[in-house]
Amino acid sequence: MLNRFTASQSLEIAVGEQTIPIQHYLRQPRRLVNALVDPNRLERLEADCFRLKMRPLSFMTMTIQPTVDMKVSALANGTVRLRSQGCEIRGIEYINQRFSLNLYGRLAPYKINGITYLRGQADLEVQVEVPYPLSLTPQPIIEATGNGLLKSVLLTIKQRLMHNLLSDYQRWTCEVADQGMATQPNSQVIVGAGSAVSDDSQQPTY
Repeated sequence: MLNRFTASQSLEIAVGEQTIPIQHYLRQPRRLVNALVDPNRLERLEADCFRLKMRPLSFMTMTIQPTVDMKVSALANGTVRLRSQGCEIRGIEYINQRFSLNLYGRLAPYKINGITYLRGQADLEVQVEVPYPLSLTPQPIIEATGNGLLKSVLLTIKQRLMHNLLSDYQRWTCEVADQGMATQPNSQVIVGAGSAVSDDSQQPTY
């Protein structure tokens, strides 16, 4: 019997103003993904597609390590969407044939009273056939354990994002400004003029 586990996580963070609006940074998929997960576990497949080797997950007495392919889409208004494209459990063929993972995330900037915020939402779903003898465990315990595991995965990603994204955004704006000044030493660098995040009522909807 397939068991279904789910978890969701949301976040909202205030963004300090920089010389370049944050929606331009959000169009850099590699930097954004690096802020979400450990770059040492990441492989770039295409410009907007990545393969992530997740950390080992311990489920009761079973340990698995999913490898997930993800696609990152950036819209013109700065909204970013992340969606899993496939998943594989390497080394445990029995589980691999009976395992599916779906991840969907969204991150969008908006303004209230002149202050830019990022609001995000992530939803994670796993379906797996729990092997014998673990399948003899009472169903409420299996569900609570699985849901708790997925919640911890999303919480780790959220904490990493909140810790890394804004500092990398600031570092990126400095890099872009330095590159612009190096190529045009007597010119002022202007990136994306006229594309600031809209104010107040333009909050993202999910």
